[in-house]
Amino acid sequence: MRRNIRKSNEKPLRLAIEEFLEVYNLKNKINESKIMASWEIVVGEMVAKNTKRLTIRGKVLYVKVESAALRNELIYARTKIINALNKEVGTTVIEEMIMN
Repeated sequence: MRRNIRKSNEKPLRLAIEEFLEVYNLKNKINESKIMASWEIVVGEMVAKNTKRLTIRGKVLYVKVESAALRNELIYARTKIINALNKEVGTTVIEEMIMN
């Protein structure tokens, strides 16, 4: 008869990985990478192609675009874009978006 007894320091792999990410403060970096990867999904191909650079510092997403018309459209849709990006990631990563 086989016994299914866990040692006190054993934990599921998923929990161990989550703990590792928290301890080494990597969870934020992973979420920021997910935001970058979700940009085209959220804003569409045309806007993504005309985006020159995305940078995240703190909870602020900096978006570099050269077209004034596109910059204005992004400013008007800012709240919707922030909410959609955070929804893609599953947590609040971005609180503000600034266009350069």
